Amino acid sequence: MEENKVENVINIIKDMNIKDKLRLSICLTTSDWANILYNKVEMYEKFDTMLKEVDEEYRTTLINFAKYKLVMFTMAKIMEMEQVERNKTVLYLFNTINIEKIKDL
Repeated sequence: MEENKVENVINIIKDMNIKDKLRLSICLTTSDWANILYNKVEMYEKFDTMLKEVDEEYRTTLINFAKYKLVMFTMAKIMEMEQVERNKTVLYLFNTINIEKIKDL
């Protein structure tokens, strides 16, 4: 059952576009509830810079992430997980973003 949770969330992440993946990453790195084991400040700065490059709205206005239903749903699913599951999922997300960014260059 545990792997099923991780697989389900990873499948949701796979279907997201790069902007939503970056929004989710920013939400995860700024949330104390997510409790991920990575350097949150460093990761936030990296994803913030990347999202500013691809999303003019994020760059020019104050964004309410609550309007992105898929991002909030995925965030909630990740927060329901155990620590090990959460870290597997977040690691997948972060690696996917890095791979997509490299492809764009």
